[in-house]
Amino acid sequence: MGLDLVLEESPETAVHPLRKDDLHPSLSDPVLDTMTFLNEVTHRFPDAISFAPGRPYDGFFDTEQIFTYLRRYLDHLAAQGATEQDVRTAMYQYGPTAGQIREIVADSLRKDEDIDVPAESIVITVGAQEAMLLVVRALTAGPEDTLLVASPCYVGITGVARLLGVPVTAVEEREDGFSRADLEAAILRERARGRRPRALYVIPDHSNPSGTTMDLPTRHALLEVAERHGILLIEDSPYRRVSPGTPLPTLKSLDRSRRVVHLGSFAKTVFPGARVGFAVADQQVVDDEGRTGLLAVELAKIKSMVTVNTSSLSQAAVAGALLAGDGRLSVLNAEPAAYYGDAMRTTLRALDARLPEARRTALGVRWNEPTGGFFLTVHVPFRADNAALTRSAQEFGVIWTPMTYFYPQGGGHQALRLSTSYLTTADIEEGTERLARFIEAQASAS
Repeated sequence: MGLDLVLEESPETAVHPLRKDDLHPSLSDPVLDTMTFLNEVTHRFPDAISFAPGRPYDGFFDTEQIFTYLRRYLDHLAAQGATEQDVRTAMYQYGPTAGQIREIVADSLRKDEDIDVPAESIVITVGAQEAMLLVVRALTAGPEDTLLVASPCYVGITGVARLLGVPVTAVEEREDGFSRADLEAAILRERARGRRPRALYVIPDHSNPSGTTMDLPTRHALLEVAERHGILLIEDSPYRRVSPGTPLPTLKSLDRSRRVVHLGSFAKTVFPGARVGFAVADQQVVDDEGRTGLLAVELAKIKSMVTVNTSSLSQAAVAGALLAGDGRLSVLNAEPAAYYGDAMRTTLRALDARLPEARRTALGVRWNEPTGGFFLTVHVPFRADNAALTRSAQEFGVIWTPMTYFYPQGGGHQALRLSTSYLTTADIEEGTERLARFIEAQASAS
């Protein structure tokens, strides 16, 4: 008898697959498949130039720098009077759920952003993504609670809401900016339907995906609407300190009534591999017995059941970087901000050269012109969907992101997002040339 036996499963040993219908419905939501599809396209066409990844440029990462950051933090602990045992505990043991570098982050926020909050109002998270999950979970108590989002918006926030079963209502971000009237109308519509809008999620500076920045009057208007209607603003701010020039004030620095929960990330400003972010949640919470505490304390309770604590090693590396820049990310990121600003300007110049004004007008192509950040939006005269992206990668060797991914209630069918942060000047020049050829061909085919 040969060794290549065919084993038949008995009824007792048969493997019964799980039914997708029995899993959480969020797993069938297309938003959870968007990054998977982009990764598949990238792997299938490795020679294509990709304007898809919204990640920092690798050229700023020195393999030895992380050791310098760690040593800087250890020296800081020693200078603060920590014993050798204290240092071992800080580096090797489970740390405080709310984080062990909150004082250092609070100091950085005061110096860079004019956000003056006590350290205990900060929770150090596993990236800003965990911060979103904690905040949305904490603020939504029942099925009538909804989350408002500027649309288009970052898929991370809509993904979190879907996982938690929280309804999302889109508030359109127009091409000329975000509108107070649109926000107010959305709040009133939700209440008329018997729902309770709890917060609005926005990226005021160099937004992902659109690249737009809110002007100062709009920031003041949002704060006024939030206070008058009793909602919170969830402010996400990943791109401020990797953009050239002096940024406008954060919503949180303008906040006088604790209406803003400010989210931050060190992914772009230090390095994404650390996976360190934070939430500033200084809102007062009152219990049934009249005792008050901070929203940050409630977020930490949720975190204790999600990730327990943020990696001590990662916190140490980020803290060392902040200490090396005297707490100022603006100083630490002076060179990267200049680089990203140049990358954006190079992309805009190259697009203009490949598709001059007369030609793009004839085609029906236009784009916005961000002054910083990683992203810009290109409007095209055809459906910019996954099929078009596959053709672009396969026949023209250029990858981009369909803007439809970022519209939670539909939209963006004829627009694409370009990320300029990860590419060299040569890649940008070649990539825009390929993109222009694709747009010309696709417009003709349409």
